[in-house]
Amino acid sequence: MYQVGDMIVYGRTGVCRVERIEENQNGTFYALMPLYQSCSILTPVEGKVFMRPVISREEAEALIDTLPQLEAVPYEGKAVRELTEHYQASIDSFDCTAWAVMTKSIYAKRRTAEQEKKKFGAVDERFMKEGEALLFGELAVALELPLERVRGYIDDRLAGVAAAGA
Repeated sequence: MYQVGDMIVYGRTGVCRVERIEENQNGTFYALMPLYQSCSILTPVEGKVFMRPVISREEAEALIDTLPQLEAVPYEGKAVRELTEHYQASIDSFDCTAWAVMTKSIYAKRRTAEQEKKKFGAVDERFMKEGEALLFGELAVALELPLERVRGYIDDRLAGVAAAGA
């Protein structure tokens, strides 16, 4: 059971803080405050929505360090449904590495589309934004950074890793 103040990933909402734990005749509930959305959530402790603790700082830094090695293979589903299901599986894994691979792959797909002067798909765009929001939101909390500084932190850390390896 999570405690008041814990930071958790709550389904596709992303990172939430456990504000309080309530008990009533229907059971025990978490009152959650999403960090990057303006709403509050009351959910059963034993609910069906996926919940897990936010990754640690060490896990976040290790993930960032492996980003250059993650293979970005753009997915070329022919049907919108097929493409959506592929991306949905990555999002629903609730795994930061899967989100990073998906986002990196969609970025590569967008870069190719731009080079070939082709249109970048709306489904790709939507899932790229969602994957990045989930990933960067969790990294921001793990690294104790404002959300808007995550991209710069990643760039700086990767530049340091590359310089150390040279």
